[in-house]
Amino acid sequence: MAPQRLEDRAVATEDGGLPGGHAQVPADRSWFALNGTRLPLPADPSQRLIDHLRADLRQFGTKEGCRQGDCGSCTVLVDGEARYACIVPMGQLAGRSIVTVEGLAEGTQCGGRLQHAFLAHQAVQCGFCTPGMLTAAASAIDAGRVTDHASARAAIDGVLCRCTGYQKIVDAVTEVGCGAAARACTAAPAQGPAVGVPLTRLDGPEKVDGSQHFGADGYPADSLVLRAVRCPHHRARFAFGDLQAFVAAHPGVHRVLTHADVPGINLHGVATPYADQPVLPASETRHHLEAVALVAGERAAMAALDLDAFPVTWQPLAPVLTVDEALRDDSPRLHASRPDNILIEGLVRRGDATAAMAQARYVVSGVFQSSFVEHAYIEPEAGWARRVGDTVEIYSSTQAPHPHRADLARILGVPPEQVRVVATAVGGGFGGKLDMSVQPLLAIAAWHLSRPVAMAFSREESMATSTKRHPAHIVSSMAADAEGRMCAVTFEGDYNTGAFASWGTAVANRVPVHAGGPYRIPHYVAHTRAVHTHVTPGGAFRGFGVPQTTMSQEQLVDALAREAGIDPLEFRAINALRPGDSLPTGQVLEDSVGLIECLDALRPAWRAAQARVAARNAASPAHIRYGGGLAAFFYGCGNTALPNPSTVRFGVRPDGTIVLHQGAVDAGQGANTVIPQIAADALGVPIACLRYVGPDTHLTPDCGRTSASRQTLITGRAAFLAGTALRHRLLALAGAPAEARITADARGLVIDGRVVDLRGLPVDAHGYVVAAEESFDPPITALDANGQGSPYGTYAFGAQIAEVEVDGQSGRVRVLKVVAAHDVGRMVNPSLLEGQVEGAVAQGVGLALMEQYHPGRHNNLHDYLIPTVHDMPEVHAIFVEAPTSIGPYGAKGIGEPALVPTAAAILNAIHDATGARIRQAPATPDVVRRAIADRAARATAHGG
Repeated sequence: MAPQRLEDRAVATEDGGLPGGHAQVPADRSWFALNGTRLPLPADPSQRLIDHLRADLRQFGTKEGCRQGDCGSCTVLVDGEARYACIVPMGQLAGRSIVTVEGLAEGTQCGGRLQHAFLAHQAVQCGFCTPGMLTAAASAIDAGRVTDHASARAAIDGVLCRCTGYQKIVDAVTEVGCGAAARACTAAPAQGPAVGVPLTRLDGPEKVDGSQHFGADGYPADSLVLRAVRCPHHRARFAFGDLQAFVAAHPGVHRVLTHADVPGINLHGVATPYADQPVLPASETRHHLEAVALVAGERAAMAALDLDAFPVTWQPLAPVLTVDEALRDDSPRLHASRPDNILIEGLVRRGDATAAMAQARYVVSGVFQSSFVEHAYIEPEAGWARRVGDTVEIYSSTQAPHPHRADLARILGVPPEQVRVVATAVGGGFGGKLDMSVQPLLAIAAWHLSRPVAMAFSREESMATSTKRHPAHIVSSMAADAEGRMCAVTFEGDYNTGAFASWGTAVANRVPVHAGGPYRIPHYVAHTRAVHTHVTPGGAFRGFGVPQTTMSQEQLVDALAREAGIDPLEFRAINALRPGDSLPTGQVLEDSVGLIECLDALRPAWRAAQARVAARNAASPAHIRYGGGLAAFFYGCGNTALPNPSTVRFGVRPDGTIVLHQGAVDAGQGANTVIPQIAADALGVPIACLRYVGPDTHLTPDCGRTSASRQTLITGRAAFLAGTALRHRLLALAGAPAEARITADARGLVIDGRVVDLRGLPVDAHGYVVAAEESFDPPITALDANGQGSPYGTYAFGAQIAEVEVDGQSGRVRVLKVVAAHDVGRMVNPSLLEGQVEGAVAQGVGLALMEQYHPGRHNNLHDYLIPTVHDMPEVHAIFVEAPTSIGPYGAKGIGEPALVPTAAAILNAIHDATGARIRQAPATPDVVRRAIADRAARATAHGG
């Protein structure tokens, strides 16, 4: 359901005030109060509050996520009532009191307690929606409207969150609203290990007080503004008119930039051999709203500029939008080097699947189709850049600082050392901020202009041009013998990779490894194709094609279990991978294979769910049916059959300060807390002794991309190695025993109570007298022509149960409960793990039931639906520890694995409730009704 608009609860009266008994507006209406300080109203009464706060007053705590009143991230308090700053004109605020997140603690009764509760409950992940959540909740709490969990949900139902799954937010709001005892934050231990402690986020305070800067925040005050001229067609040729005359006719506009202004190579891409995306195309566009030119100018001039008057003419051309269209012999080719519109094919083959299928006792087959899915991170792409001498500095919301630097250097035609990429806070990524967006546009503008340049995509630009989850068309069969042991899988999958390569190579190569699921399968063939179309690229989205593949394959596993007459959980246990088993790639799994333990942990919940379903169905009207579904999975941590190292630096300054250079971007998953927990334990110091340097290509080594569930495993291992090496060097320097205790305080570095004088030691290029820098790259091998090899160093395993309610008349599905069991190797921070699972379940609900992106349409958060707080089920997470020998303290990733099985479990639950198989996602009401009707028709035709 769409979020309730806060404006519907706080409608302005004719004089700009708010109903509800507020004091009369003073006669002097030339001011408003911001966080207790009177300020003059701007000259333009139509100016939006969000613009006055952010651009004029440079108060960046209030976020802009949509500019349409859909997402709620801009929520502020106006005389105590929650309002959307993005649609409130300043003329309505004369004599009113505005409270933003920066003034919440002092400007509301509950604000300080609420901020503490958000930290204590780990209710913050990326933090972009947090100011809106806090202000909305504070309004309701101070008005006495929060008395239980239901009213807490109502308090925040106008604010969208893409990260958390809302559960911990609701718990925090309920605690404060109901006056319950305050939960304490979990501080870092002063002694003993930090790994395993549910440590409160180290970067949490700046998220709840509004001081953390995201991509659109903190740009220099004298920045020019950059806007893009975009193609209104899926495909078109274009030609420019008189650009100089356009600039001359618009005072305040400084320059127009086109493809001719790219100093170096006008191409970029996540995999350099496949780089095919122009910064700005020369003559033909390949997808809707692709940028063809940039206009830079003063902020006021750019805000008033009508880009419809830009001198460009369009010649629309016939696009291909689907895989079937793209594969026709007469279809236009998107790239000359790919004559069949096929980017890449993937293959894994073992044994003789066709022969084994023919001899099997049980065989099930299916055809499955999924849709484009939008990342819908609440922070649109944004950043700013400046030229400092011969160096261009880009500050942006990115998941990949060092890879971006390499691409930007090629675009600018300079050595990488002349490009500095600094990651701001990332307001949700999920893979969508791995690709470059604003970065190359800002870079070429900064290269040519003498002032800093800032750019923030609108919600429409973000949704129309960012990467998407690949739609899949899957044809697959699975077979089992008479004892229910799986013996063969065949799989053919086509994935719509859009106009450019992006992560299509990763999807096409990862899916064949995973298409059989976490089971022993002696005969196997999985073949994939990534196919180009005139659509914004299919990219990385939390799982690289595996979640949509799992929706198909785990339904087949369920069907196979039912054919064999075996309980779905027990069927999976019979076939589950165990240590010593080999994958279809031939890789032998030596350790950290915790699927059996996950299924064992779920067995009581599975039996309880089956009993609840039976009882509810017996007591409900015929058209309301309940069901329980199960799905299992495995997921390779890291890049597929490719090197993906991380490097971490530790150093000690002459005054004894210990500094950790941690370049892993935290997009909400918790790297800013988890990596220090690992590093501190390896060095043997309390976390409080560490100082941090975050992702900055001039200051931090390359920790790789925040993707593929690799940071805890790979950067965490590098941090462990660097901490261990630094400890050995410090102990040797001090002549201390291996078990010595290291700390740092006002006196300097202290080992076993003795201050170690470092001031006479030579200082290295980074300012350290003792340092360690270590790298880790998981042990993998390339896949051969048949997909044989060891593509990942370790794998995550798990399974989830979903319970649903299905209205057979309307087709509406409600997810009631999800129980998730995950093998995480070793829990570094249990409460952050819970948050990852809860947020993943929310995205799984959207993937299964509601999210469907239509290229060229619905580029807003009103028509494109993502789960709100009211759509969330109860979520219970169970963690199994099957340590991996290559992980830090045995740990491995959770970010993507937590999402992989959710949608599949929901679809299996729908079948359990209705008997109808869902072969198309999302399972919107019309899809569910059609599936139920088709099943009834088949039953009638067979005399059922």
